[in-house]
Amino acid sequence: MRQLKLAQQTESLRNSKKIRREQFLQVMNAVMPRADLLALVAGHYSKGEVGRKPAGLEIVLRACLWQQSLAIPDPVVEDALHESPALRRFAGVDLRRAPAPDEATILNVRHLLEAKRSCGQ
Repeated sequence: MRQLKLAQQTESLRNSKKIRREQFLQVMNAVMPRADLLALVAGHYSKGEVGRKPAGLEIVLRACLWQQSLAIPDPVVEDALHESPALRRFAGVDLRRAPAPDEATILNVRHLLEAKRSCGQ
């Protein structure tokens, strides 16, 4: 039997049946008011002038939305971004280019969204 190369394995997985998580993320992607949410937090998100380079705002926002929809703690979201290819695709994380957002970043954006919601914005 011939062993599959990594690229062939990835392609095989991509063509396989979608699991429930992928189906859920597909629906979430379709209904998410992305532009409105990005505009809401963009002015308050770090531009990376000081400290480490921040993760992309849309990546963190997508992780927060996934987290809120399933009531998952911040550390679990960070781990899930490393463990789940479906979640990485949804959030737009490419671990070969940049690290996934850490739990502190996810926490800060989540708190910002909660503060905006409580202010009625």
